[in-house]
Amino acid sequence: MAVETRYDLPCGRSLDRVWDHLDAPDEHELSCPHCSTARESLRALREATAELAGERIEPRRDLTDRIMSAVRAEVRRHGEMLPVRADEPGGLEVSEQAVAVVLRFAADEIDGVRARRCKVRVLDRDADGETLLSAELTVAVAYRDDMAELLASLHERLRAACAASVGLRLARLDVVVVDLYE
Repeated sequence: MAVETRYDLPCGRSLDRVWDHLDAPDEHELSCPHCSTARESLRALREATAELAGERIEPRRDLTDRIMSAVRAEVRRHGEMLPVRADEPGGLEVSEQAVAVVLRFAADEIDGVRARRCKVRVLDRDADGETLLSAELTVAVAYRDDMAELLASLHERLRAACAASVGLRLARLDVVVVDLYE
């Protein structure tokens, strides 16, 4: 199905023809007020378009971080399955990768912290049979004077996220700062 896009000026001249003759108008287009007005508008449109086309667009600053978060949240499961409730028949399990995603996401939500790699393993079981985890998270952090406070709040947030989102306790948590950025 064809869509008609032709637009005729009140003088009967098509806007497409005025566009085609924008730099070399004929006598009618020079003397006609409708064609002159259309020509000026089309010139302004061409200039604005050229200006926009010449601009260098910078992607949003957090675009790379958002892409990397999506990549890390890849749905393929890697690693071992961790028992959440060992005392129930059939038991509930969660993958190491799922726990790592929860921890990286929790770290990424802290301003000035970018999670990198995360390794999660079963450390032990407590007297009640609860699975205790060990995790090592590598991060890049923005340089700041209160680095100790930042890392302490990161530890708290990761432990809380693991308990609230996964139902497992981090008995050991190592946070390794591998990079500083401005």
